Amino acid sequence: MILLSIDSGIEKTGYALFDKQSNGKSRISYITSGLIQTSKTLRTEERIVEIYDGLEKLIKKHGPDKVIIEQIFFFKNHKSFITVSQAQGAVLLLAARHKLPVEFLTPLQIKQIVTGYGQSDKKAVQKMLHLTLGLDIELKQDDQADAIACGLAYCYLNQNLVDRSQ
Repeated sequence: MILLSIDSGIEKTGYALFDKQSNGKSRISYITSGLIQTSKTLRTEERIVEIYDGLEKLIKKHGPDKVIIEQIFFFKNHKSFITVSQAQGAVLLLAARHKLPVEFLTPLQIKQIVTGYGQSDKKAVQKMLHLTLGLDIELKQDDQADAIACGLAYCYLNQNLVDRSQ
């Protein structure tokens, strides 16, 4: 099963792809990750089209079976909350158009699963990503790291659910 995990944003949308295999023993493989960046000089609707188009290219190239999204939980800045929600709406539309099921994880769930502590900071999450996945890339952007953590957390959560039912 190929999973596309997304950390929505209007300026930067982070994404990560994982291959999760469950043939008796679950195995998780990190495929790739990155950012779709949009220019502040573009109108919001143009930025959303860029996000949509960038993610659609990934879907066509990798053929994911499911989309995992970091749920918008809380924003201090009301304007940011609205634009992130709009970007997430584009992701949901794209998933629906490609008939991909969508699941959400909260930031608290992601941190708890990846680091063992729901209030972990970004550095702790990134350190665990490097240790767990053996990443040899520098995660300069939080959005990319958040997308990787979201996908990894889903894989772990899904594995635990499978293991309990057996």
